[in-house]
Amino acid sequence: MDVKVFIQEMERLAPPDLAEDFDEGKIGLIVEGAPEFDVVCCALDATPAVVNEAIRLNAGMLVVHHTPLWAPLTALTGPVATLMRDVLSAQMNVWVMHTNFDHAPEGVNNALAELLSLSDTVPLTLGLVGTCTITPAEISRRLGCPLRIWGEAGTIRRLAVIAGSGFDPAFLHEAQEKGAEAVLSAELKHSVMRSSPLPCIEATHYALEAPAMRRLASRRGWQYIEDEPRLKTVP
Repeated sequence: MDVKVFIQEMERLAPPDLAEDFDEGKIGLIVEGAPEFDVVCCALDATPAVVNEAIRLNAGMLVVHHTPLWAPLTALTGPVATLMRDVLSAQMNVWVMHTNFDHAPEGVNNALAELLSLSDTVPLTLGLVGTCTITPAEISRRLGCPLRIWGEAGTIRRLAVIAGSGFDPAFLHEAQEKGAEAVLSAELKHSVMRSSPLPCIEATHYALEAPAMRRLASRRGWQYIEDEPRLKTVP
């Protein structure tokens, strides 16, 4: 595939103007490789393990949700230098779709709602609220991660889902206004939990966002590369 054609397809799927301001310069083609390629790999993060596996699979394009280059660079040293050396040596392109994919109609939160069988959904500024017919235990099973439930959740009929780090007080109040009875997201701060108007169901960042990248890879015939962070729970 020609990289220019690929860019057009990806920008139709997740238009760059949907991205948050803090993503300026951090999405799209962040590493330019060969202009033509046959194999596309997909992952949540461009970790060393993911990059090495993509190289092994002879990928000419690696599509990820999180950029490996968050901060402006003034020097290439250490782990970043090693990662970029491997990517550039393989002439592999790296494409990032972050908050533009969060906001896209068929993006991260849509995939999460699909995985959890939510119906009658309504959008939030970030995320959505839908009718929930499964238990927290089943949510945990489908996500493949443990949950921490803060507050008295009880039976949840309307669930707000905000993939990634979405426990923001403004989002929680918006979810309540849209009829949510609990909010599922990741990376909950103690102060936010204390003032939350709704019970908070805390999963892992990876578990909430990886489903969208897996679905994207499946729909497009790409190879998804799993690199789930190690997590051990102790009673």
